[in-house]
Amino acid sequence: MPPKWRLIQKENFTSIHALLDYLNFSEENRKLVHDHPPFVLNLPRRLAAKIAKNTPEDPLFRQFIPLLDETIIKPGFIPDALQETTFLEGKKLFHKYHNRALLLVTGACAMHCRYCFRQHFAYDTQTLGYDAELSYVKQNPSISELILSGGDPLSLSNESLKNLLLSISQIPHILRIRFHTRFPLGIPERIDNEFLEILATIPQQLFVVIHCNHPKELDIDVKQALKKIMLLGIVVLNQSVLLKGVNDCEETFLQLNEELANAGIIPYYLHLLDPVERTSHFEVSEKRGHELIQYAQEHTSGFAVPKLVREIPGTPSKTLLHPVNCL
Repeated sequence: MPPKWRLIQKENFTSIHALLDYLNFSEENRKLVHDHPPFVLNLPRRLAAKIAKNTPEDPLFRQFIPLLDETIIKPGFIPDALQETTFLEGKKLFHKYHNRALLLVTGACAMHCRYCFRQHFAYDTQTLGYDAELSYVKQNPSISELILSGGDPLSLSNESLKNLLLSISQIPHILRIRFHTRFPLGIPERIDNEFLEILATIPQQLFVVIHCNHPKELDIDVKQALKKIMLLGIVVLNQSVLLKGVNDCEETFLQLNEELANAGIIPYYLHLLDPVERTSHFEVSEKRGHELIQYAQEHTSGFAVPKLVREIPGTPSKTLLHPVNCL
């Protein structure tokens, strides 16, 4: 029998019309929605249940449901905005930064975010396993940290993840393993006992980086699932994207980061939007980002204030943005 989280995942909304019916959307508001988007709808029922009925301004609705705004063509917004394909080593490994490499574990996700910077990426689904990619890592001792991303690495079965983690753990110069995941926010049941037992066997320091943009995404079940990870000595961090109509007001931004900190989750990065095709309606200025950071600094603890960053292709790291840069 499939694990509980797999059964829950099968209940995701993938039909836009079914979701709009569930949300009691009026005919007028349905006109705002793109009902045949190239990047298909995929939304856990748990998150759909948190969306206010018949409210296209809802911050979760904006994050996950395709709007006609996605058809807007804006100069500078292109499919491979981060030029990631230039950093591919093999078919599933990015080596952008000196001591870190990122393994594209899968193209599957728990949910489809409308601003996703890899929505245009042609994931390799033919090659089984990661032999070539792990061979590259073994031959490059400068790599001390391996990031598991995608897609979402928690889309894999526990068995597949166990085999992958065991292979990675045998590479002597890999000292840290990092997960990038949205899964716990939409399907916290994914953090099951078997998965936790696997994590507990890995000798390297583990980090789990979640992606939460709005306090509505957090609830007691999500926090409890992540607390189980923390109890294993695993560091849990959050990175957000600054999104128009989602988290670009002071009160929401402060609430998000305080709720994260209260749950023991470290606010890590606040990313400016990557200029990916079909996402320009989410764009917020760098100046506004600095204003939000300044407001948070004045109203909460320093460890509850993320760093404002932008990813610039070809640079040796994320670019930390200082207020002088936007004058």
